[in-house]
Formats: sequence, C-alpha cells, structure tokens
Amino acid sequence: MSTEVLAYIPSPSQGVWNLGPFPLRAYALCIIVGIVVAIFWGNRRWVARGGRDGEVLDVAIWAVPFGLIGGRIYHVATDWSTYFGDGPKSPMDALKIWDGGLGIWGAVAFGALGAWIGARRAGIKLPPFGDAIAPGILLAQAIGRLGNYFNQELYGDRTDLPWGLEIFERSDSSGFTSPGLIDGKSTGVVYAVVQPTFLYELLWNVLVVLALVYIDRRFRIGHGRLFALYVAGYCLGRFVIETLRTDTATLLWGIRINLFTAAIVFACAAIYVVIAPKGRETPAEIYHPGSGPDPALSEDPVDGFFEDEAPVATKTKPAKAATQTVEPETKLAGTSTETETRTDTGTKTDTGVKTETETKTEAKPAGAKPAEAKPAATEDKPAATEAKPAATEAKAAESADVDTEAPAGSKLDSAAKPYRKPKPDTATGGDDQSV
Repeated sequence: MSTEVLAYIPSPSQGVWNLGPFPLRAYALCIIVGIVVAIFWGNRRWVARGGRDGEVLDVAIWAVPFGLIGGRIYHVATDWSTYFGDGPKSPMDALKIWDGGLGIWGAVAFGALGAWIGARRAGIKLPPFGDAIAPGILLAQAIGRLGNYFNQELYGDRTDLPWGLEIFERSDSSGFTSPGLIDGKSTGVVYAVVQPTFLYELLWNVLVVLALVYIDRRFRIGHGRLFALYVAGYCLGRFVIETLRTDTATLLWGIRINLFTAAIVFACAAIYVVIAPKGRETPAEIYHPGSGPDPALSEDPVDGFFEDEAPVATKTKPAKAATQTVEPETKLAGTSTETETRTDTGTKTDTGVKTETETKTEAKPAGAKPAEAKPAATEDKPAATEAKPAATEAKAAESADVDTEAPAGSKLDSAAKPYRKPKPDTATGGDDQSV
C-alpha cells in the first residue's frame, strides 16, 4: 500500500514582471520592503530608548549601501568560479546585484561599517544603536528570503516530505530553458521536489526575532549584547540549515565555507555576550558627550557629559515684592537706636541695639507717596538700657564724632547707624540736642 502525496508547495511561475522597458523584480522588492520595515521598527525602538526621531534613517543612508556592496562582495568572493572561472556567468554579471546573490556575512560586516560612519557623524554610540535595530534587521532578512522563493534558489536536496518545494523548468523569450532562469517563466514541468531551505531560514529568523524582543523586555540588556545575540542566534540556525543546502558553494577541505563562517562568527558573538557590560544604557549614555539631546532634560546624567565650565543649574524661589523696613528710631537721652531691615526671605540685619519701640513702614508700589514717620511716643519712665560688651563700648568711644556729654544715667551709642539728629520732643519740652 502506497501513500500518494496530493500536493507540494509550488514555486511561483515567475520572479520578474516587465512594466514596459522596466523589469519589476520580486527579489528586489523583498529587499526593499525588508529595509523599510527595519528602518521603521528600528526607529521606534531607538526613540523608546531615548534616541531622537529620524536618526535611524540618517544612519541607514550609510548602512544600506555599504551592506548591499558588502553582501555582493562576499557572495562573489565565496563563489568565485561562477563569475571568473568555468561557471555559467561572466565577470560583468558580478555587478548585477538584482539577479540575486547577497552574502549575509558580508552584508552585516559592511553594513556595520556604514552604520559606524553614520552613527559617528550623528554623535551616536554604535552598541546601543545596534541593540535597537537588531530585531528589525533579522526580520528584514526573513522578508528578503521570500526573494529566493521567487528566484527558485537556495533550496536543499530532493525530498518526499509533505512540505517539499516544487522547482519548475523556466524558459525565456529566446527559448532557453533552465530551472535556475530568473527572468524566465514556468513551463509547468516539475524539475524536482526539494527541501525549502530558504523557508526554514525564514521561519528560524522569525523565531529569533520573537526571542530577541522577549529577552530585551524581560532582562533589559544593552551595550551591544542584544545585537550579539541576534548574530549568534542567526549563526546557530544558519549552521544547521547550511548542511541541508545543495546549491553550488565554495568548499574548504570538502566543507562548505559558510559553515566555517557561521561557526567562527557564532563563537565571537557568544564571547561578546559574556564579556560585555551588563544592564542597559541610560538615554544620556547612548550618545557621545555633547551630542545627545539637551543634557538638562536627562534624568541620569553621565560623568563627563557636562562640561566642567558649564554652570550648575539651581532652582531658586522668587522673592516676594513686599518688604518691610524698620526705620531708625530716635529716643531721648537714655535710649538706644536700632536700624533693622527685614525681608520676606527671613534675612535680618541689625546695625544697633534693639529699642523698645519700632516704627515699621511697608514698601509701597512705585509712584506712591511715602508715608511720613510719626514721632515715637515718649514714655514717662526712662528706657532700660541693654548691656554691651566692653569691646563694643570701646569702639563706640573711638568712633564718636561729636564730643558731647551724655545725660546722667545714659550711654552714648555711637555705633548706631545711620547718624541722625533727634527732633525736639514737643510733648516733654526737651531741647534740641546732638547725641
């Protein structure tokens, strides 16, 4: 008894559509869509980490061209014989990037170089920037693998698994027929049923993307460790999938060269995850000193982020306009004089010894006439004088400007300022004397 497989996964009938003189290639569209998704998602993640909106696009202007060139260089270098040997393609075909053939290792390496240039120009530190865009880059790789599906490339050996991929013969306008003809159309003839290794890699990439998002939210890692986890996770899956592929590849000691690359890059990424600093950068730490947003807005400033000469911002409570001024008071002989100024801030300045009677005048708005001070009422009993230290008395005696005897039972307070002449006390009939 045999079981007949009713259906396999069919390949697209064609991968190129001609719009007049312009060919619309599915592979190129998938690459472009992946780049747009990576920039959009990466920008949102960068802003969430404290970066400025639009900076991911500014860096991508450098990273994307470098990545495309690097990916093509790696592909041609590891498949040299196809373009410069006995292969079916000519050296000029090495420049036709739209025909497919991008090595992810070269794309990541050269793309990182371009990102470093763009980030440096914007004052951005590369490790936190890589952490922000890592999930988007891997999702872009997954979308790009759909281009391999339209081109009928990067598949495995023949299989009878239910999810086997049907590879069709394709022919072009000249009548040339081949399953690897990218510009041709399907003839409907099944060339082989193979393992869809590109689909395996696509699904693996999506799983790693989900894992990266979870790890980032759960453990809040930074300092480039999330980007290293992306590289390590991709290399792990690529190593396994590479053993299933049967497309032409450069061999080293009988082993596909991409297996060596995956193993070496995985080891380097794993070591970096272990030795890199733990935790995540603050918004101020994702920029080089002096290049980030307004440092005053940062909740956690970094040592050295502010210049030494920069003034330290302090918060002050505005002083109230209303003030109270105690004007100097004058008493008859036997009393002391005090000048006292009080403000709402609690500052008090004494220039003499307190008297028993004070005249308080509140400051009025500009333009108002000052109130006339009324003479202080004189008490019947002489005011009690406060004792002064000997040093104060000596200083008062030396600074006396007028040689006038004080009435009996009183002391001359020459330290009281300002010096004023008392008005005659009409209530008691006293004479106008200088004190």
